[in-house]
Amino acid sequence: MKRHLLPISIGLLALALAVLLRIADPWPIEAARLTVFDSYQRLKPRDDPPLPVRIVDIGDASLERYGQWPWPRTLLSELVEKLLDNGAAAIAFSMIFPEPDRTSPARAIANWPNTPEVSSLAEAIAQLPDHDEVFADTLAAATVVLGFSATTSEGRSAPTYSGGMAFAGSDPTPYLPRLAGGLTSVPVIDEAAWGRGSLLLPADIDGTVRRAPLLLNLDGDILPSLSVEALRAAQMASTLVTRTADASGSQAFGETGGLTSVRVGEFAVPTTANGEMWLYFASAEDGQSIPAWRVLDAAAPDPELSPLVAGHIVLIGTSAAGLLDLHATPLDPAMPGVAIHAQAIEQMISGTFLERPDWAGGAEILLLVVIGLLLILIIPLFGVVAGAVVGAILALGSIYGSWLVFDRAGFLLDPVYPSIAVLLVYVMVSFLSYMRTERERGRVRSAFSRYLSPQLVERVADNPKQLRLGGESRELTLLFSDIRGFTSISERMTPEELTGFINSFLTPMTEIILERAGTIDKYMGDAIMAFWNAPLDDPSHAEHACRAALAMRDRLAELNAEWHRSAEAEGKAPTETRIGIGLNTGDCVVGNLGSDQRFDYSVLGDAVNLASRLEGQTKTYGVDIVVGESTRQQVASLAFVEIDLIRVKGRSAPARVFALIGDEALAESDRFGELERHNGLMLEAYRRQDWAEASASLARCRDLDDGLVLGVCQLYEERIESLKADPPGADWDGVYTAVSK
Repeated sequence: MKRHLLPISIGLLALALAVLLRIADPWPIEAARLTVFDSYQRLKPRDDPPLPVRIVDIGDASLERYGQWPWPRTLLSELVEKLLDNGAAAIAFSMIFPEPDRTSPARAIANWPNTPEVSSLAEAIAQLPDHDEVFADTLAAATVVLGFSATTSEGRSAPTYSGGMAFAGSDPTPYLPRLAGGLTSVPVIDEAAWGRGSLLLPADIDGTVRRAPLLLNLDGDILPSLSVEALRAAQMASTLVTRTADASGSQAFGETGGLTSVRVGEFAVPTTANGEMWLYFASAEDGQSIPAWRVLDAAAPDPELSPLVAGHIVLIGTSAAGLLDLHATPLDPAMPGVAIHAQAIEQMISGTFLERPDWAGGAEILLLVVIGLLLILIIPLFGVVAGAVVGAILALGSIYGSWLVFDRAGFLLDPVYPSIAVLLVYVMVSFLSYMRTERERGRVRSAFSRYLSPQLVERVADNPKQLRLGGESRELTLLFSDIRGFTSISERMTPEELTGFINSFLTPMTEIILERAGTIDKYMGDAIMAFWNAPLDDPSHAEHACRAALAMRDRLAELNAEWHRSAEAEGKAPTETRIGIGLNTGDCVVGNLGSDQRFDYSVLGDAVNLASRLEGQTKTYGVDIVVGESTRQQVASLAFVEIDLIRVKGRSAPARVFALIGDEALAESDRFGELERHNGLMLEAYRRQDWAEASASLARCRDLDDGLVLGVCQLYEERIESLKADPPGADWDGVYTAVSK
């Protein structure tokens, strides 16, 4: 047991840190928790049947039709009358009217020039009705709720609550969000309204609205939100009833007091301790929002409009971006405030709620302690792997459990912290063994990273016994690449320019090779040597090498365009850079090659020499990529054209070589099929010294070629003419002896 004291102590420390962090609950932890809750809503938004809530939207289309905001109050009066004529049960404005209507006749004429003509009209115009009074008369005859906003200055046109308030339990006022002051509509309009409701929609620190305060505290007076007051108005309920945690004489585990619910007429709404309701958003519903212009254009009553608003709570608000009433929510980054109030009313009516009761935090801390203690026992006794398995199961279990209670009961329980606790305990307990292992690996990396490839360094770090001379025999595909005319290019550059040019070339070419599972053997100035199928097995090594070669050719075309633009910008003559690539597949010795003092991971063998020679023959045949027969046999899908039988320096046996000119799309084209067929006919005729037929087939190849094998065609035209003039003799085998390149 003594040897387990250190990991157990570390585990207990990690658990204590996790619990303390949960109690502190800093914003990043809360943000992670809220992000998960947002994801749950996106996965399963509220899905209720159609509910009697409608929005009349003063959006951009209505503003275009009826003029810019603010509209004359007479127009708003007409809007209310049309809704009443079509049977609206209650109307709520998600807006305030804090200033007198400047379009009222008496106010409008005050801004006219003081001329005799205006003075003669003033007395007559003064007899016209004031727009605010017209609007107030309409409101007084209806069940209309107006909005008010919170202010940072105390007492400014403080709103009042016209209904009753009853408490089940203690007075909830101290728990409610406190307002410094309120801003209401002008008195003549405010006094005519049936009720008033707060428009406050506070956002979390990330700017997202997730909760709506149902009740607010203004200097000891309890004021309702717009959604609560609109629902009360629709029911003509006289009193709101609050319930606090102490109403039953006891509190559940973790509860700290405060509100638990608010009753609005027939509807009981669960709340947080400070009287907020977690908003459970539904997806946007077609037809819920009605453009204001449609209501204003409608008849009274209107056979199409009446079914949409009759018996409904109708909220009037705006979705126009210029009126600045857009809020981020879990489902919508720009939801109009009126839509959020409408969603809150729908939740109250449907009874579909999200809840995160006070006891949730205490229950989550208890779960942390149970999971942490379980891991602290398992890891020392059964090892790091067993601890990882159990920890993963517990973490996934907490996430699944959190989703399950959300899906079944609408509860918001935090899956983040149990997962963090699992990770902390696991990491801390396994920290010592990890550090010991990493120290050993670090020594190996430090000793060998200067001259071993990164892949090999990792293999050696995992198993230092591999650090010995020698190697293994295996089939590899080799690639050699070289820049054509590099000497002349370098003569035109300063050393600094040449360094930048080489780096800009080698970097993307290296990325292409590594992305396709290749291993860089070495750089030789402007040349690259790479191979496939070592140190890691790669069954498709030949294909990967061929695709890398094609990608290098295509990337060089892009680089040439970039260099061309750069040269023109600097007033220099642009140059075209070309590369030659040789590919060959064969058995090689691969391993740690060198001396006892210094060695590297490299390859040896005849296949390596042939790949190098093939790269040199790209200049002879005027193509970018020359491939050996063994590579061609393993790659059936790409576009190859046989170009010759050659005998290279250092090899007595001839080698059949091919030009790799394109991918599958080219290989499957009819034109390439014809080119490949006529090229084969040309080579057959050429090798049996039938110069006339060879020339005819070669001419057909020229017709079919798009420049990819133009150099090959030109080479054979010259050869045929030369051989016609000086026949090679009957014993000629058709093999071309390559000049050393």
